[in-house]
Amino acid sequence: MTPWPYPRWVAHRGAGQLAPENTLAAFRVGAAHGYRMFECDAKLSADGVPFLMHDAALERTTSGQGAGGKLPWSDLALLDAGSWHSRAFAGEPLATLESVARFCLANDYFLNIEIKPTPGSERETGQVVAWHAARLWQDAAIPPLLTSFQVEALEGAATTQPDLPRGLLLDTLTDGWLDTASHLGCAAIVCNQGLWNTVTVAEAKAIGMRTLSYTVNDDWAVQRLLALGTDGIITDRIDLFSPAA
Repeated sequence: MTPWPYPRWVAHRGAGQLAPENTLAAFRVGAAHGYRMFECDAKLSADGVPFLMHDAALERTTSGQGAGGKLPWSDLALLDAGSWHSRAFAGEPLATLESVARFCLANDYFLNIEIKPTPGSERETGQVVAWHAARLWQDAAIPPLLTSFQVEALEGAATTQPDLPRGLLLDTLTDGWLDTASHLGCAAIVCNQGLWNTVTVAEAKAIGMRTLSYTVNDDWAVQRLLALGTDGIITDRIDLFSPAA
């Protein structure tokens, strides 16, 4: 198994729930809590700019309406992505992948980019996000980890930038899950935490896969995953878990 360059602890969407998810403000809060690796969601604007957002629709986390992927970046850049969380973050804008890359590279932080396509743009999103990731991190010693639930998105990333590390996200273990990860050339499998047990961890590690879990917010779950020997823990509770542990 090749060396794993990433920290064990990963701050979910930048700062878990302490700041508006997927914004630069969230990354700063996560960093203030000592985290050195962050997870974020990336999709494309209508004009092909990779930006951070989890949902397909804008309503939950911004002042906008409709599908974020249907608007150009010039419109998305004007939205308030902070007020929904709290007054302290009112006016916080959406973040581009480029702005997050600058923040991480300037501070020697690590990034897990979940490719989160607008439905119908899976392959294109994988291709474009991977291309920009390779461009932005071209001089970095450790590139970002690209992950997705969407096989087509990972295929797009693999065809465009095969050297970037990839991880398959899984909410259930379907037949052939290990074969799928292998076919995609993944370095890791990122599971719903409850899917890992002694058997599944051993099976994944036997074919050289690293084992990561989301979203782990309870101490008993952390202890179980540590005892299983898993490689990464993605958490919202950056206020509860020290990344130095």
